[in-house]
Amino acid sequence: MTVKLSKISLPLKLTFLIFSMVLNCMGLIILQLADTHITYGELGFLESFKDLPIAFISLFAVSFINKTGAKKALILALAIVGICSCLLPFVEVFWFYKLWFAIIGACFAIGKICVFGIIRNNISDEKSLAKTMNSVEASFMIGIFVVNTGFGWLISSQYSEFWKFGFLLIAVLSAITIFMLLKTDISEAKPLENKNIISEVSGFTTPAVALFLGVIFCIVFVEQGFNSWLPSFYKNHLKVNSFFALQATSFLSLFSYAGRTITANIIRKFSLPGYYVACISFIIILLIAIVGIQYFDSEDSKLILFLFPVIGLFLSPLYPVINSRMIAQVDKEKINLFTSLIVIFSSLGSSVSSIIMAILFGKQLLNYYPLYILSCVILLFMISLVYFNVAKRKI
Repeated sequence: MTVKLSKISLPLKLTFLIFSMVLNCMGLIILQLADTHITYGELGFLESFKDLPIAFISLFAVSFINKTGAKKALILALAIVGICSCLLPFVEVFWFYKLWFAIIGACFAIGKICVFGIIRNNISDEKSLAKTMNSVEASFMIGIFVVNTGFGWLISSQYSEFWKFGFLLIAVLSAITIFMLLKTDISEAKPLENKNIISEVSGFTTPAVALFLGVIFCIVFVEQGFNSWLPSFYKNHLKVNSFFALQATSFLSLFSYAGRTITANIIRKFSLPGYYVACISFIIILLIAIVGIQYFDSEDSKLILFLFPVIGLFLSPLYPVINSRMIAQVDKEKINLFTSLIVIFSSLGSSVSSIIMAILFGKQLLNYYPLYILSCVILLFMISLVYFNVAKRKI
C-alpha cells in the first residue's frame, strides 16, 4: 500500500534536522578547539573521521537496510545518535571527538539511505521528487541555523563552559522522532534478493552516472567550504568575535533554507537543468563581487559578511535538484544501493574539502578563501553542463 508522503514528511524532516545538527556542529567544534592546543591540521582531519565512515559503511548499510527495512534501520540510527549526544558532554579527551564523529557518520549513512528510499518509494514523478526533496532537505539548513545560533548564544553567555550540554537537547529530539516513526506506517519496496552488491554497483557504471557522482562530489565540496570553515574565516580574517562569527554563518543557513523552500514551491514551473544552471550562475556572480571587493576595496571589508550568506539562497537547491533528477530514473528496488553511492561521493567531497581548507587556514592563506571557492564553483559549473548534455536516457 502506498503511503501518502504528507503523513511521513514530519519525521523525515526531523531526521534530517537531527543529523544536520550533529554533522554541522563541526564548525562550532573547530572554533572552540582551535583556541586550545589543537592545530588546524588536526581539526581538518577530524572531519575525515566523520566523512570516511560514511563512505565505507554505505554499501554495507544497503544489505542491512534491505534485511531490517528502512523504518527499523532509521530508528536504530536515531537511537545511536541520541545515546552519543548524551555521552559527549561528559568526555574531555580529543580522541573521543574522533570516535564520536565516526559513529555519527555511520548513522548518517544509514539514515540518509533510509530517507531517500522512503521518498523514492512513494513518489515517481521527477518534479514531485524535486519538490519533496527540497522540502525535506530544507530542514537540514534549519539544523545548521539551530546549531550556530543556539550554541552561539551559549558560548557567549556566562555558562559558556557548559556548551557541550546543548547536545542533550539533540538526544531529546531524537527520542521524539523515534516515537513518531514508531507510530507511522511506511510503505517499502521489496529489495532485490540474492544479488551481489558489487555486481549490482557495476550496473551503474555509465557515463551519466559517473558525471552525476562527480557533480555530487563537487557540490558537497563547495558546501563544506562554507558550512564548517566560514565561522573561522569570519573570526580570523574579518576579525569578528566567536559569537558573531557563528551568527553570521547562521544567516547562511537561513538563506539556504529559504532557497530550498522556495525551490520546493516553484520547481514545477521550470525545467530542472535550467533552474540548476541559473542558480550556479548567480553564485558565480556573487563570488566575483566578493573577490572584487576583497582585492579592489578592502580585504577585510565587513560587506563580505553580508554577501557570503546570500550565496546559500542559490547553493542550497543544487544538491536536491540534481539528486531528484537522477533518482527519478532509478528503479525502486535499486534506490537504496544508488543512494549509497550518493552518500559515498558526498562524504568524499566533504572530507577532501575540509582537508584542503585545513591546509589553507593552517598556512594563513585566508585572503585566498573567496577566490578558492569561486574556482571550485566554476569547476562545478563546467562538470554540470557536461552532465546535462549526456544524461538523457533512463538508467
